[in-house]
Amino acid sequence: MNSASLLFNPTTYNPEHFDDETRELLASTIEWFETRGLRKLTEDFHRKVFYQEFLDFVAEKQLFAKFLTPEGQPGAVEGARWDTARVAALSEILGFYGLNYWYPWQVAVLGLGPVWQSDNPAARKTTALSLAEGEVAAFGLSEKEHGADVYSTSMRLTPTDEGYVANGGKYYIGNGNCARTVSVFGRIDHENDHEYVFFRADSTHPAFELIKNVVPSQMYVAEFRLNDYPVTEDDILHRGDDAFSAAMNTVNVGKFNLCFGGIGLCTHALYEAITHASNRVLYGSAVTTMPHVRTQFIDSYARLLGMRLFSDRAIDYFRTASADDRRYLLYNAVTKMKVTTEAEAVMGGLGDIVAARGFEKDNFFTIAVNDVRGLPKLEGTVAVNLALINKFMPAYMFSPADLDTVPTRLEAANDDFLFRQGPARGLGKVRFHDWRPTYKAAAHIPNVAVFQEQIDTFASMLTESTPTKEQIGDMDFMLAVGQLFTFLVYGHLILEQAKIKGIDDVVVNQIFSTLVRDFSSGALDLYSKPLASDEQQKRMISAIRRPAAGDDSPIWEAITGLSGAYAMRP
Repeated sequence: MNSASLLFNPTTYNPEHFDDETRELLASTIEWFETRGLRKLTEDFHRKVFYQEFLDFVAEKQLFAKFLTPEGQPGAVEGARWDTARVAALSEILGFYGLNYWYPWQVAVLGLGPVWQSDNPAARKTTALSLAEGEVAAFGLSEKEHGADVYSTSMRLTPTDEGYVANGGKYYIGNGNCARTVSVFGRIDHENDHEYVFFRADSTHPAFELIKNVVPSQMYVAEFRLNDYPVTEDDILHRGDDAFSAAMNTVNVGKFNLCFGGIGLCTHALYEAITHASNRVLYGSAVTTMPHVRTQFIDSYARLLGMRLFSDRAIDYFRTASADDRRYLLYNAVTKMKVTTEAEAVMGGLGDIVAARGFEKDNFFTIAVNDVRGLPKLEGTVAVNLALINKFMPAYMFSPADLDTVPTRLEAANDDFLFRQGPARGLGKVRFHDWRPTYKAAAHIPNVAVFQEQIDTFASMLTESTPTKEQIGDMDFMLAVGQLFTFLVYGHLILEQAKIKGIDDVVVNQIFSTLVRDFSSGALDLYSKPLASDEQQKRMISAIRRPAAGDDSPIWEAITGLSGAYAMRP
């Protein structure tokens, strides 16, 4: 399979696996952006113009209503379903044109999570009707003083004769200026205890005080306060432990979109970079003839393909998830942490190539460089996601289970389980299939073999020089351990998807060249930790490897073939 065909290109995009209506909606979205053109896109970005025209398009097409309403929900528009495969496709397309347009979609996903998990039929129907009318949603979780620390929420509901009144503030709430459905997290204080609660609010209500946009951007990321906001039983979505689980389970669903937003963003930037470099002559030669430029392009391209393969395979685990198969929880954390930081690495490499061009106001690259920083930082930090990833490490590495092989899942179907995930606990009980056979089957690929040696050394450190209680209690030390574990998981799904898609060994070899180098850097980082024992240091030094050399000319040919393959209409 031609590796370049893995990349989204608006001029050739034809997702034949989707139904007719889905293809039409995706094509209409692409056409909306292309008709407006690059000049309008960049001008609105620099002038920080709110994306109302995009929201008007969303309303006209009932785009969010059809993609983000579960099938069979009373009040839903015809053709509605929550289908992770097409949600991912739209996430990538929106990211391709900039995170300012991906963002209102992303926070709408989050805002709807607590609603679709709720057993409250009135709130569900009201929300479905609101989406059908073109409205959006918001996720009212974070607060200015506590961030996303749900245990410390200051939002309070006080009982009244009619129900409750809500008082408190929320901060960093996307769509908070315009959402008719704002899923707000708070608590009800009782005499000897308190009860967490999720309830539905409306930003147009007089008791909803919109304070400001907290960021200098096209995005509206709101600070708001509720001042004696009336809440009835029809507005209550969740109580007690269910409210806490709804918050965590919503993140499980919504934050998966981060990887596809990053893939779209980097893909657009790659087209601009290779077209620019191929036509740029310095010192009598095209920039692409310079060895260091070639190396940076190959690295960025390989990383982008790795992002694509991992994320596409993760879709299958989301869609196959059940109460007995929760592997998606680990893969979601990896997309939030690893795929988003890979996006930064891709943009860093491309930025070094285009240099001053990356600061000009009239191209997409400047938008991409600015936007990419937010992906790993603003939707749950790398440290938070690594701490979550570590919870799965013992079962993944040392206690494989006999689980059915997960098929490719691209069919038109509603993903019901995502909104009945159950209690957000028991992560240590999640089981995984054995990673070793997948790596063994690809051991003929030189850099997969090198990476396998590194992983074996890491595994031996964990079993023969096991982290002590003091080390386990030190987050800095364990984050370094988690980085190394993440590389194993990341490579595992890349290999699975590469086999499914028939990706050439030379491409897989180059992707694993990046993993070998990244693992070596991570091993050195763990070696350098003050708490690392002598034995752990010896093992980490022995895990440092140089990638195996290989013929990268087919990859370079694919990259240079992208020059002029796409340019946004002016």
